[in-house]
Amino acid sequence: MRKVSIIVLGMVDGSVKKHLPLVDTPVRAGFPSPADDYLETKLDLTDHLVKHPSATYYIKAQGDSMINYGIYSGDLLVVDRSLMPQIEDIVVAAVDGELTCKCLGLINGQHHLLSGNEFYPPISLAGKEVHIWGVVIHTIHALRKRGNT
Repeated sequence: MRKVSIIVLGMVDGSVKKHLPLVDTPVRAGFPSPADDYLETKLDLTDHLVKHPSATYYIKAQGDSMINYGIYSGDLLVVDRSLMPQIEDIVVAAVDGELTCKCLGLINGQHHLLSGNEFYPPISLAGKEVHIWGVVIHTIHALRKRGNT
């Protein structure tokens, strides 16, 4: 079975503000429109994506086990440690000392970690040392192929 590795990039620093323009009109997925006339305010993505900065960190996913959940190798995951994991949450967990990103699920009343790829079987948590590192609240991935500028 192929392992999925995760690289911790660091904690969210809420003191650093990076404001980007926020367009005050929805964008249609087909008809281009000059949006500069509709700039309303500035947007800090940390304010938008992170509700608990002191309990949130970024981590990079690697591997293909979560592709059906929209998580791809190289994606940046925003993980909140303050949230209580619930069934069907995507979590970052250490199972017997190895980090993985999976969906928390139940099979026949037993907790499992479920992949988003049919080639990876569920991981039973029975009898294993498990530490949930947090709930994935957002994933960020590029739509443009990597390497292109």
